[in-house]
Amino acid sequence: MLDEIRGSADHRLAIILGNGINRYGNAGETNSWRELLRSLAHLHMPEYANDFPAGISTTEFFDVLSLRATRSSTEENSLQKQFCAPLHSWRAYPHHRQIVGWAKRKNCPILTTNFDTTLSDACSATLRHVSTRGFTDYYPWESYYGEDNVVRPSERFGIWHINGLAHYHRSVRLGLTHYMGSVQRARGWIHRGGNSRLFSSAGTINSWRGCSTWLDAIFRNDLLIIGLALEEVEVFIRWLLIERARLFQKFPQLRRRAWYIETKDIASTGKGVFLQGVGVELVRETGYADIYESPAWGIDEFSERSNPNHNLVDLLEKL
Repeated sequence: MLDEIRGSADHRLAIILGNGINRYGNAGETNSWRELLRSLAHLHMPEYANDFPAGISTTEFFDVLSLRATRSSTEENSLQKQFCAPLHSWRAYPHHRQIVGWAKRKNCPILTTNFDTTLSDACSATLRHVSTRGFTDYYPWESYYGEDNVVRPSERFGIWHINGLAHYHRSVRLGLTHYMGSVQRARGWIHRGGNSRLFSSAGTINSWRGCSTWLDAIFRNDLLIIGLALEEVEVFIRWLLIERARLFQKFPQLRRRAWYIETKDIASTGKGVFLQGVGVELVRETGYADIYESPAWGIDEFSERSNPNHNLVDLLEKL
């Protein structure tokens, strides 16, 4: 399959990075999203701080935690602020710097579900905005970390935070209620607004309301998904992948490819069925070192630890 990827020279790639990059190697000792949630539970639901109960997702747990800890929207914002405070001490490690460095050299946007600044710290990027018109710190979707000004997020390197960024604590999407708010906002741009909606026509992809936000890269780029569990709890991104597949079904000329890098055989699992059903190809690596310390990123000193099959290397060399 990978030998067929070379194909068209029209590869416009975006990388989607999940929390896996912060759980790998030494980063896992300092950069822990789950530990942050546990620390809030110690304050507000100590009976569940050590072991999250079965049958509840982390996003639902945050919503319950929020109900327990707050009585107003102001207090909910305070809870988000408490969550974000320790993020400022998280560190960038060599694998952060190598992956970000590759993306910079390829002028490839990075979209991350993480809230911290380890990726932008890895390249000394600064907070910038495509536009500040109509800016809201609840949904700073035109804000990114970069070294240059960006007009089209799909066409230039920048680091975009899908679920919010710690700099704007009210933007951080932690609960299921937050996720559904993001769906509602994006859905209005995708399906409403006459000729300005994404699904209006194939040509609208160059002028729709979301073309100045990170959503531009979701619908206009090939996607390489790394370190993102994409379990059922990720309702926002899963929904976006469904909408992306529907857009390509309606306008086949817009079709782009996507790859999900994983270390287990998930083809016959529910997640595997979902991903393949929305047009995402599965690429399997033997272990996490083959992803985060791969010579594909230019990490020659780690190459001896990587899988000799180098699936990720083969893929990136063809893009």
